[in-house]
Amino acid sequence: MHTTESQQRERIQTVIFSDADSASKTLADEIAGLIRERAASGCGVVLGLATGSTPVRLYRELIRMHREEGLSFANVTTFNLDEYYGLTRDHPESYWRFMHDQLFDHIDLPAANINLPDGTLPRGDVFAACRAYEEKIAAAGGLDLQVLGIGRTGHIGFNEPGSTRDSRTRLVTLDGLTRRDAARDFLGEANVPRHAVTMGVGTILDARRIVLLAWGESKAEVLAQAVEGTPVDSLPASFLQGHANVSFYIDGAAASALTRIRHPWLVGAVEWTPEMTRRAVVWLSRTVGRPVLKLLDEHYGEHGMADLLTGQGSVYDLNIRIFNELQHTITGWPGGKPGADDTHRPERAEPGVKRVVVFSPEPSHDMLGMGGTVRRLVDQGHQVTVVYQTSGNLAVPDDDALMATEFVSDLAGSLAGEPGPAEAMARAVRAELLEKSAFAGDSAQLRQLKGMVRRGEARAALRVCGVDPANVKFLDLPFYERGRYRQFKPTADDQQAISAVLAQVKPHQIFVTGDRDDPSSVTAVTFALVAAACRAAASESWFVDCRVWLYRGVETPWGAAEVDMAVPLSPGELARKTQSIFPHRSQRSHSAVATGLREPWQQAEQQNRALAEVYDALGLADYEAIEGFARWTVA
Repeated sequence: MHTTESQQRERIQTVIFSDADSASKTLADEIAGLIRERAASGCGVVLGLATGSTPVRLYRELIRMHREEGLSFANVTTFNLDEYYGLTRDHPESYWRFMHDQLFDHIDLPAANINLPDGTLPRGDVFAACRAYEEKIAAAGGLDLQVLGIGRTGHIGFNEPGSTRDSRTRLVTLDGLTRRDAARDFLGEANVPRHAVTMGVGTILDARRIVLLAWGESKAEVLAQAVEGTPVDSLPASFLQGHANVSFYIDGAAASALTRIRHPWLVGAVEWTPEMTRRAVVWLSRTVGRPVLKLLDEHYGEHGMADLLTGQGSVYDLNIRIFNELQHTITGWPGGKPGADDTHRPERAEPGVKRVVVFSPEPSHDMLGMGGTVRRLVDQGHQVTVVYQTSGNLAVPDDDALMATEFVSDLAGSLAGEPGPAEAMARAVRAELLEKSAFAGDSAQLRQLKGMVRRGEARAALRVCGVDPANVKFLDLPFYERGRYRQFKPTADDQQAISAVLAQVKPHQIFVTGDRDDPSSVTAVTFALVAAACRAAASESWFVDCRVWLYRGVETPWGAAEVDMAVPLSPGELARKTQSIFPHRSQRSHSAVATGLREPWQQAEQQNRALAEVYDALGLADYEAIEGFARWTVA
């Protein structure tokens, strides 16, 4: 399916867009063209639709086209891929509810033309209903265009690993990773349904046209396997390779594991920029299992990189240059070392005491991603301000909130006098928690209490790091308080709050995360707000002297070649980082004991140790752990 030399390993047409909005608009234009063409000839269109955060931008663009361009859906029939089994249609996480909230309620699609699998039927009736669903698709003339997303297990619809190429609509058991990915939507993994009704792989392949959308780096590895690997049952999306008219529309982050992006020297000619050269040499060192300084001419030649040596002098000259570049990323002074020669240091020496702002999307992201560096910055005398952009209340399980109400009640009971407002609130929230179902939404009062839980955890963590309580800010950005996971809609008020912090502090350093995450995620939304605030401040005198550093969460670790500043952690410093993560009790993995999964602090430790091990393998110093950062500049 490749169209250029660089795409020769790709077995599916894969188009990389600058961002999710551009990709969504391209698909929306295609859908609109199909609808209008069929309407002009008096015919209808049958669309297969997907749910989840991925197609939300597509649906918003279709709604805009309906409202502003007169696009009518009167001749459209829709069939959705799947539905959770056991959820009523009015459940906030049912796909029936999702589709109506995100699309159907905003366009002129006839209600009779809307079709979703029924997740409320008795178990004995499901098989017949699935057959009827297949028959109804066939009676409508088959699917003209099927929209897909892809899960981290490689599932399309809810066709989990093990699904066969010829599978049809059926009841399936959800993979553990799929359920964990949905845990926040359901306020805890225990609340995520274990089963779903889904179109089969064979049903999807029957569509005349298929377009799969994917955003964010968390999808990169599985997407590359689906596009470049051999079709296998363990990765259902790979079966799309057999379709005659399929395209993947993806953003740059989701494309990052494709060979033409990650290892372009393996599939064609390469423009050897300094960044590409470092990436290639690091890859070669890891591939042949030799330190950078021990790479030989034949290693370059045997791995498609002989042309890299042209114009580089000897292989030794190239090796020593890349070795020095990597070595110069390492610093024990993340805020710069006062009075030192900073020619080859990642951070400038002056001013000796810097104003530092650390943005954390939710409480705990800061400690997980850079807890050791926060402690180092404080110990070295910098003025560290930690900014929690959202309250994080959506991520607090009900059990933790109930525990908080019991604490308040016990405390009030130990004091003489009439019950005060705090005890009254605790009683009201406790009553709500005891009466609400596992899936019910939280009242404003309950979300307020859950936000207090996260604030308390954050303050406890920052005490471990020595951060001055006066330099801690909780913004509780409105987009989060109004929204739900994967359905956030930031406004100008959110950016203004970020800009106000920057204008007040006028930092010399900014640390932020989320640049390559799914654009609907909290981390991506909050990064976009910081990026916009930085662009707005670009002409300010203080910003000219400001550097922005990116840190990563536990799901998307750095590659060594991406790191511009590597902060080593000793065993003691790594232990203190772990201690700074422990206070975030509400974010512990409730399924860790039962499933053997790692707790967040274990994931952070593993990530930091893994980066140190790579540096060691490249021939650099052997550290216990490393926190990595990349420099970000305003475009």
